[in-house]
Amino acid sequence: MENNTFVPAFDENKLNLIIEDEIINTSEEPKIMDGEILLPLSVIKEYIDPYIYWDNNLKKVTITTKDRVIRMKTGNLNAIVNNEEMLLNIPVIEENGVIYIPIEFLAEFYKIELQYIEDNNVIIIDHINTIIQIAEPIDANAVVRKGRSRKYPIIRKFDLEKDKPEDLKLRVFEEYKDWYKIRTAAGEIGFIEKKYVVLRKILVNSLPELEKDDGPWKPENGKINLVWDMMYSGRPDLSSIGKIEGLDVISPTWFQLANAEGKLINRADPVYVEWAHRNGYKVWALFSNDFNDIEMTEKFLNNTDYRENAIREILAYAALYKLDGINIDFENIYKKDKDALTQFVREITPLLKEQGLVVSIDVSVPDGSDTWSLCYDRKALGEVVDYVALMTYDQHWATSPKAGSVAEITWVEENVKKLLKEVPREKLLLGIPFYTRLWKEEVDEKGVVKVSSPKVFSMDAAKKYVQENNAELVWDEKSGQYYAEFSKDNCVYKIWLEDPVSVNLKSSLVHKYKLAGVASWQRGFVTSEVWNVLNKNLKVTGSFQEWKAENSHIQYASSD
Repeated sequence: MENNTFVPAFDENKLNLIIEDEIINTSEEPKIMDGEILLPLSVIKEYIDPYIYWDNNLKKVTITTKDRVIRMKTGNLNAIVNNEEMLLNIPVIEENGVIYIPIEFLAEFYKIELQYIEDNNVIIIDHINTIIQIAEPIDANAVVRKGRSRKYPIIRKFDLEKDKPEDLKLRVFEEYKDWYKIRTAAGEIGFIEKKYVVLRKILVNSLPELEKDDGPWKPENGKINLVWDMMYSGRPDLSSIGKIEGLDVISPTWFQLANAEGKLINRADPVYVEWAHRNGYKVWALFSNDFNDIEMTEKFLNNTDYRENAIREILAYAALYKLDGINIDFENIYKKDKDALTQFVREITPLLKEQGLVVSIDVSVPDGSDTWSLCYDRKALGEVVDYVALMTYDQHWATSPKAGSVAEITWVEENVKKLLKEVPREKLLLGIPFYTRLWKEEVDEKGVVKVSSPKVFSMDAAKKYVQENNAELVWDEKSGQYYAEFSKDNCVYKIWLEDPVSVNLKSSLVHKYKLAGVASWQRGFVTSEVWNVLNKNLKVTGSFQEWKAENSHIQYASSD
């Protein structure tokens, strides 16, 4: 039976909010003050921007987009957009525990369009850059109903003779067998029978033409070859470092969080930058927290002003030293601060990019402890930065209960596959270790084997140590490395070498999974032969099939 009952489209006792084709019903309602639309922060977070950040202690809100960082404080008419002041018509307001944001000021940043329909007391928000299908009623029987059946009540009837042409325009959201889901010009959302309307035109609700984004920096030839350069005091003897063929980026460990307030330790050296640029290397200076002070990191990440202090310093140093990029290396973080780390990266990245810098971040392998692995939202971080360096090493760490390789080829490959579920392959840099651990096993008086790792060796030092102890090297297919063990003073010593052969295997994964390149730790541990291997694999070899054909003699395990 046809239902001819009329019901209101909206709650007539409140200010209503519509986003596209959905009436938003929340306990915290929008406001209009002095002609300005204000939305509760909770509504923005749920329906528009999941990353909007509220610092309750400082009463500050931070909004981050691809190229903007916007900060606003309750009661303050000055907003800060990319470190420039802008005047607000109305400030952020806190009322009865609810934070209200002046959304019209943010419309351009969020790429949304707002309108207020006074007759229905409704705010409508639409996303810009969408295709809009317009329809019009052509029959006097055309009505808008609550559902896709005539048994549902009517919320709007049209008068084709008296209604203004603009009031007859309907926006179509969904098409069903006999019905369209539509929104009227007055904001009513419902369903109308197809036979009573005609589709008129398709509109593109678009932004002005923006400059084309060419994507992040890439080397002119092949894949990215990055190496970290560990420097905690002084400058290395640059004259002793020959030209490294095939190296694109060098990342010196220059900036470190000195305190929770965002003050930085600065070890940067303009002579080093000049040397690097002279040799054709980009300089992506590393910026880290203090790995040994998790409490400091917690305080820093959870305070908007402290984060801003550090960002301001990094921007100044990047300009002063003519840097090409910043590599963010925050480790040993509370799991509960995962989102705070993401927020920090979202805040610093647009400002670094505005200065023309490439932004990368280092993350550990996906599975592990709360503070060393589960503290990263890898997907969210990968959406923001240009590159993500996967630290595929320390499979067996210094205090591991079991002796083993720093990075077995099968373990490395498994973790690459895991991360590719969260980070695009074109952003992923594969971490390669240039060091190895010596393992010592001794049996105590109770017959229990005690395992320790007394030394970390560079490639040359590890090779020399094996030779000095007359240990035999054997190929280990599982690890994709040469392995040696020997007995001395009632102890068994074991070592898995990182050398040109192991690096050859690991770097082949860049082609196998079409990754962006490699990031290796660290320059002081490597041999010249390894640079030759990386140059060939990253700059000459063009595919995994080509690499396999050239290396068919190597027997190793694969995770396939």
